[in-house]
Amino acid sequence: MKLYVGNLNFKTTTEGLVDLFSNYGEVTDAIVMMDRETGRSRGFGFVTFAAAESGTKAIESLHDQDFEGRKLVVNEAKPKEDRPRTGGFGGGGDRGGASRGGFGGGSRGGFGGR
Repeated sequence: MKLYVGNLNFKTTTEGLVDLFSNYGEVTDAIVMMDRETGRSRGFGFVTFAAAESGTKAIESLHDQDFEGRKLVVNEAKPKEDRPRTGGFGGGGDRGGASRGGFGGGSRGGFGGR
């Protein structure tokens, strides 16, 4: 069973998650998600248990409990939704070409039509 763990202290490490959650059963995987650009924690992570019962116990025991100064959000992880990837500033859309005019001519004139 894979759990989402949110509202983590930004200093929480993956090892800290393993230490906390291993009190409820065998942890097979754990990770604190890090920002690619800054290298800082994003404030959430995931913990995977070998047995579903262990995950259920961890949710019941740790959700809304204080850990390293923050109240944890612990629930079963949902599958990642397929979302279309976009550019940085709402990007997408037509990026031009000969039919849009400009310096090479096209339907709006420009410098090429004398």
